Amino acid sequence: MDIFGLRDYVINNYKEFVQGFLNINDKRIREYVNNTLEEGLLWPEPWLSLNPKFASHDTVEDLVKTSLLHEECARIFRLHKQDDSASQGDPLPLYQHQVEAIEAAVRGENYVLTTGTGSGKSLSYIIPIVDNILKEKSNKSIKAIIVYPMNALVNS
Repeated sequence: MDIFGLRDYVINNYKEFVQGFLNINDKRIREYVNNTLEEGLLWPEPWLSLNPKFASHDTVEDLVKTSLLHEECARIFRLHKQDDSASQGDPLPLYQHQVEAIEAAVRGENYVLTTGTGSGKSLSYIIPIVDNILKEKSNKSIKAIIVYPMNALVNS
């Protein structure tokens, strides 16, 4: 499959669809809109990049063993688990920036984490939230409010 050919096909269909709704009487506005569309306003050129290799660090299980995290975190945050037992699945590996963020949160410090797509930003605050809830052993009040800018993040 030619992925760039497919992209061009989809873009051309979308372009025809959008332009089918445009009926601009004013010549100057029509020329401006047409020029802007031709420059790729609605369909920019493909952007290709490589994700950097993030520095690996401990697993959640390792952080539990050092008493940084509540022991239940080792059971909750696992990969490929079939049930809720701690022996199921694989320990969840973390990147260095995630561990540093978790350590800051456990110390009660504020932190801002900026890193690339797919680098585990969500885990960097979800793990400390779950850890805090487990350590407080109270479920009678709101512990965290998480606001996401996109539904895709909510679903993940």
